[in-house]
Amino acid sequence: MSRACELTGKAVMSGNNVSHANNKTRRRFLPNLCDVTLMSEALGQSYRLRVSANALRSVEHRGGLDAFLLKAKSNELSQRARLLKKQVAKKLTEQTEA
Repeated sequence: MSRACELTGKAVMSGNNVSHANNKTRRRFLPNLCDVTLMSEALGQSYRLRVSANALRSVEHRGGLDAFLLKAKSNELSQRARLLKKQVAKKLTEQTEA
């Protein structure tokens, strides 16, 4: 399981610890990932995703998983989230046509 957010693409970054004496040692900055279950209203199912705390706030701000996925850029999403986005878009177009 990779240390990357499935919705925003946030992943591990590297940098330096810098001491008072200006000694530099390499370190890793890990994203704040949470395993969450998000409900898709269009599909009527819940999905388990590994997302950052920041992405979770963004999902709530945009009005749910469906709205977040439809507005998100596909290149930032994981493969699983892209598939979910495609399913949501298809379901919503079917509902508007009917």
